[in-house]
Amino acid sequence: MLQCFDLTKEYPSSTGRRRVLDRVNFRLERGQKLGILGRNGAGKSTLIRMIGGVEPITSGHIEQTMSVSWPLAFGGAFQGSLSGLDNLRFICRIYRLDYAHTRAYVDDFAELGAQLAEPVKTYSSGMRARLAFALSIVIEFDCYLIDEVIMVGDSRFHQKCNEELFVKRHDRAMILVSHDMIFMKDTCDSAAIISNGKFMEYSDIDEAIKTYEHL
Repeated sequence: MLQCFDLTKEYPSSTGRRRVLDRVNFRLERGQKLGILGRNGAGKSTLIRMIGGVEPITSGHIEQTMSVSWPLAFGGAFQGSLSGLDNLRFICRIYRLDYAHTRAYVDDFAELGAQLAEPVKTYSSGMRARLAFALSIVIEFDCYLIDEVIMVGDSRFHQKCNEELFVKRHDRAMILVSHDMIFMKDTCDSAAIISNGKFMEYSDIDEAIKTYEHL
């Protein structure tokens, strides 16, 4: 279970504090897949980052009884001056993973080749995303946070991502952000719309999509 209580996010602005998310409440059970809809800038990615622990919460809190990933393809936690391999070693120590097995998996999945030995700050955004995705998948989380991750890389890499996430881990809980309505309908059990800071949840995903398209 993952439950959010009155999650609020504010940012300072020239006219005072701007509230992006206003008291968001919802509960996600094991195996449930929740799609989040909203226009660009509505706060979808901000909510994902807050749940993943990479964005501070202004107020409210989160309770969870299952392990939750960082946002897939999010490379912001990498130490840029270190190589991809050094970052990989650090994550192996934190999560107590076998380094040789993890490196072999990341080598095969991310397909970064010799770039793994180079500083992450020299990577393109796509390369960082591929590394972050590979490291996210090698750790078995109960719930995955997915922010347009299938848009990373070429069509073959998309297929690899889909296989790992939605076939091999079909029994995991997921929170997904996407602008692809067909993908949402095929993948999610329920949906929510973020608009003007408010979080509106729908048990019927078709109703959520119809409402979103009329906003």
